[in-house]
Formats: sequence, structure tokens, C-alpha cells
Amino acid sequence: MRNYRTKFTLLAAAILPLTAVASPVLAAGHAQASGTAATVAVYAPITVAEVEAAQRAWGDALVAIATEYDRNGQAAAKRLAGTVLDTAYGYDMGPVLFKPTLAAAPTTFRTTREGALAYFVGGDRNYPGDTGFALKGWRSYKIENAGILITGNSAISMGNVSITDAKGNVTKVDKTWGYVRDGHGKLRIVLHHSSLPYQN
Repeated sequence: MRNYRTKFTLLAAAILPLTAVASPVLAAGHAQASGTAATVAVYAPITVAEVEAAQRAWGDALVAIATEYDRNGQAAAKRLAGTVLDTAYGYDMGPVLFKPTLAAAPTTFRTTREGALAYFVGGDRNYPGDTGFALKGWRSYKIENAGILITGNSAISMGNVSITDAKGNVTKVDKTWGYVRDGHGKLRIVLHHSSLPYQN
């Protein structure tokens, strides 16, 4: 379980990992000048370490949003969730293929930032069924990848995410994420599919 003692700690846990996902090796022929920040070409191959770092950043952000809600209310959680979406997801690059765990027609599939934000924190009349998945008291998570497929500057991961709430209840979901690099070389989520495991 992670402890978040201050709002600054919450924001750092959620945002810093997303803005500084593990830096890959520079693409061949791209030298780094001494004393300057590393830059990554948008076509540089994605690494497994980058994918795993992005997954941990997502889990940290989910816990941070839930904790922020418990301490400071829905408006504060919504602000933090918006920052996470803008940092981790590729909505500024085009549609994101987002299928939430608990969403029903006609809003099963969310391709806009508005739809994703509504799912995470609720309070949007356009998505009346959303109660705020990120507001459920989450305190820790565990990610188990079944596999990670890397094809150059895009990657897909598939596996399970188990999240634990403040009472110790565990929810396990099947999760698929797709990543591409943005114009600054940072990983962005462009595919997010989540569902409950099949029960016999």
C-alpha cells in the first residue's frame, strides 16, 4: 500500500512518472550534447522498460486520484484526473480507443477526453451512468502482463490489473493498452481496453 502524505506527493506520484517515462536510448545518429536534456526521435523503438514504467505510472495515478478524492473532494480529483489524461493519453494526437471496464451502450466506447474523464470521476450529464471508477478508494495495484508486443515506435500490452481499495477488497480486470510516441518522444496511451474476467 502506498501512503500519500501531502497533495504535493499525490501530484508527484501521478504526474512525474507520466512526464518522465523511462528514457529510451537515443536513436542511431542522434547524439546528446553535454549538459542538455535527452531527446528521443518519435520513431525510436519503444522498450519493454518504457511500457512497464508507463503502466506503473498509470497505477500510481489511479491511486493518487482516489486518494485526492477522499481528502479533498470531487472537484480536486477531477482536476488531477484531467492532468493525468493530458499527460498519459494521446487525446491531443487524435481519438483514443478507450473501452472502460464498466460502461454500457450507448457510451461503451470513449474516443474523446470528455468521455474518459467522465468515466474516471463521474459528474458529467452526458454520461449519466458513470459514477467515477477512479473514486472507489483505491490504495494499491498489481500489474501482471501476459505479453508485451513491440513494433517499432508502437507497443501493445495485455494482462491483468488487480486494484485494492481501502477496505482490502480486490478488483481484478483484464487490461489491454496500446502506446505510441508523441512529438516529444514520450509514450502516450492510444488504446485502453478493460473488462472483467470471464466467469464460468
